[in-house]
Amino acid sequence: DQGLMFGYATDETPECMPLTILLAHKLNAKMKELSQTAACPWIRPDSKTQVTVEYRDDHGAMEPVRVHTVVISVQHHPDISLEEIRADLMEKVIRAVIPAKFLDDRTVYHLLPSGKFIVGGPQGDAGLTGRKIIVDTYGGWGGHGGGAFSGKDYSKVDRSGAYAARWVAKSLVKAGLCRRVLVQISYAISVSHPLSISVFHYGTSSRDEDELLDIVQRNFDLRPGIIVRELDLKRPIYRKTACYGHFGREAFPWEKPKPLVF
Repeated sequence: DQGLMFGYATDETPECMPLTILLAHKLNAKMKELSQTAACPWIRPDSKTQVTVEYRDDHGAMEPVRVHTVVISVQHHPDISLEEIRADLMEKVIRAVIPAKFLDDRTVYHLLPSGKFIVGGPQGDAGLTGRKIIVDTYGGWGGHGGGAFSGKDYSKVDRSGAYAARWVAKSLVKAGLCRRVLVQISYAISVSHPLSISVFHYGTSSRDEDELLDIVQRNFDLRPGIIVRELDLKRPIYRKTACYGHFGREAFPWEKPKPLVF
């Protein structure tokens, strides 16, 4: 199919993901974990998180300084009080997930700011797709070509092309060629080779972007069929992508950096 895809990577975390989206995913995962134990049996399946981080710009690289704001809205049993919910979220979720070095007395917390959240899921709200494409990728960092992943198999470049772009971006950062990078790839239907490949390093590399592009072209074959083969995308590996994003977890083949020859 036609379209353009982006891959992004940053050295601000070991996963090469923005700290903002990484913490948001981990907060949701922690609530899911607690809901399945006696620790927080009041938690219901629907939850939303948002983390605002203050950064220092180090010549184009992003260095997290502190967490500015944490927002958590979570569906809950109707019989629990708002005070109990907020206490549990603070002690059992936020302090368990966010490193203490990022929290200070100026950090702002909006914990269940609506006051209650009893009806959740499709019964309570609709219109997920617009936010889903951002939460599935980099939380607004980098770029997005507009194509959703969910509901498409590996033959659609909206999905396989975005995975390949992330693979390229993470490989560049892990190879020490740059500290932060955005890779853009575009395709046309029935044309096997990408129409374009672009690399933007935000000034974080000692090499210019043309050099990085040459390294990419010599190390990666970005035809869709080759992407499917090299990342082994025909396997049934996609259920885990339904929540906590498609990037940043080593279980996925596109998260394993390719050794680069340069």
